[in-house]
Amino acid sequence: MRTITLMILLMLLTACASNADTDNDHAPFKVTVTEQQQYSPADWPQSLYADIYRPHTTQARPGVLMVHGGGWEGRSRQDMHSIASQLAEDGFVVVNIDHRFAPRHRFPAQLHDVQRAMHWLRANETEFGIDPERVYAFGFSSGAHLVSMMALVAGQGGELDSPHGGIETRPGAVVAGGVPSDLTKFNDGRRLLQLMGDKQSRMAEEYRQASPVTHIHSEAPPFFFFHGTVDRLVPFDHSEDFHLALGNAGLESELYRVRFRGHLLSFLFSGGATEAASEFLQRQP
Repeated sequence: MRTITLMILLMLLTACASNADTDNDHAPFKVTVTEQQQYSPADWPQSLYADIYRPHTTQARPGVLMVHGGGWEGRSRQDMHSIASQLAEDGFVVVNIDHRFAPRHRFPAQLHDVQRAMHWLRANETEFGIDPERVYAFGFSSGAHLVSMMALVAGQGGELDSPHGGIETRPGAVVAGGVPSDLTKFNDGRRLLQLMGDKQSRMAEEYRQASPVTHIHSEAPPFFFFHGTVDRLVPFDHSEDFHLALGNAGLESELYRVRFRGHLLSFLFSGGATEAASEFLQRQP
């Protein structure tokens, strides 16, 4: 009887170990980074580039289009290197992009860049080893604004969706960190004046249309937000109100509070948020 009991326990342990191996899917993966790949068309106003982070595997993996922050006016995709690497180790193929900057290029130029990047990702899914049924988007700060805009206007037929968007640019889910979700909440500041070209008092509808929260609709993809609870640059209520609006519309949304951290620190110490975001994306169908 004791021998039989031990055999049953051994079988259960073996089954658990087998399931754990399947769930982990051999993570963390080894990662190869291919840098400086031009994604913009030849006739684009500016040549734009991406870095491709690929996990070592023979199977097609979920893809993530990644967009850096910087107030729409600066920084680079290198800022997202750590997060891109973490997601690639988790088994995602990450396409980490640059975009054009204000004030030389006004909105919606930056949105058009992100839309073109998504088309480029889609056109290279086989080469990059991306599962076409599992393509997501991830952005922080102004990058979160851009991926949220892309996801919500995609396939809706409005001016922001044409001619560079379309249903192909709608990701299966969005991760948005420190997202400025409603531009009408801000006072006139240098970054928004550079981005939009004039004060909100003279461009009220343009500011509203450039706000992701304006474009929520019944076919919007799931969203995962992370945001510093003491963020003064982009106050926490931008993510909180966006999250609540999605929920009120019956849509899937999660909010991860990065407690006692502001805008920059919630990004620099985003390991826990990135891990939670990765788990969120892995749960998507």
